Amino acid sequence: MPYVIGADVPDEPAGLRFRRLLEGPGILQMPGAHFGMAALLAKKAGFEAVYLSGAAMTATMGLPDLGMITVDEVCFWIRQVNRSTGLPMLVDGDTGYGEALNVMHMVRAFEEAGAGAVHLEDQLLPKKCGHLNDKKLADAHDMAAKCAAARKARKHLYIIARTDAAASEGMDGAVARAKLYLESGADAIFPEALTTREMFVEFARRMPGVKLLANMTEFGRTPFFTAKEFEEMGYSMVIWPVSHLRVAAKAVEELYASIKANGGTHKMVDRMQTRAELYATIGYHDYEVLDASLVKTIIPTAMPQQR
Repeated sequence: MPYVIGADVPDEPAGLRFRRLLEGPGILQMPGAHFGMAALLAKKAGFEAVYLSGAAMTATMGLPDLGMITVDEVCFWIRQVNRSTGLPMLVDGDTGYGEALNVMHMVRAFEEAGAGAVHLEDQLLPKKCGHLNDKKLADAHDMAAKCAAARKARKHLYIIARTDAAASEGMDGAVARAKLYLESGADAIFPEALTTREMFVEFARRMPGVKLLANMTEFGRTPFFTAKEFEEMGYSMVIWPVSHLRVAAKAVEELYASIKANGGTHKMVDRMQTRAELYATIGYHDYEVLDASLVKTIIPTAMPQQR
């Protein structure tokens, strides 16, 4: 129970814990888990860090991923995951919510909420999912200024610069931008929407010694690769950003269709998490025991009203 018991809260800042995981053996695998229940299930499955996708957060709010979400709204999701699991998390920072000062505000707010890392992208608003067409890139030096601002603002937060340049400026443009962002303050690079194994290998070859993040999203431009395959191609981190939301949303859609068709939920019970499984996941009984240990009903024995 990392939120309510102070002794269970990690002493080490999330940014340092994220960095230590990244420096360990093997590729750091981060499934999307942008709300408390998902993060608890990811932790139960054995993951040591999770990813908070802007697309998942906005879709949960019923909005498109076009840069409409705010810093404070993202912090709401960060706090959920931090309080429920204490896991270090990589958070989608979109374009930084403005220019240099806005980026600095975002970094401080995210770090205070419990984030371990953030990635910034070099698109202009309205930004788009990296796997869509007609993305508009920011000037490389403007993006570099955001990287420098993020570095200045952070205490321990790990900073990853995302570039969407491969689609419009080719590999040379993406590599040149990545090197500039690193020189300006980024700790690692996220080359978005690479479309072939050869592109992933070439980018890694041209960025020796640099920590690289791979994005394994479904229904996009990137072929399916496993974490092991990304590691063999030279990548240190991999995310599955919206997979959990896609599975959950499809299940909810099927549930509602079944209720409408059958007049109840009886046809879907075998697809549900049981009450016992739910309570075990959220630690319901642990909280009950904690509550009972703190507050015990005292039954009055005297009758002060009597004279």
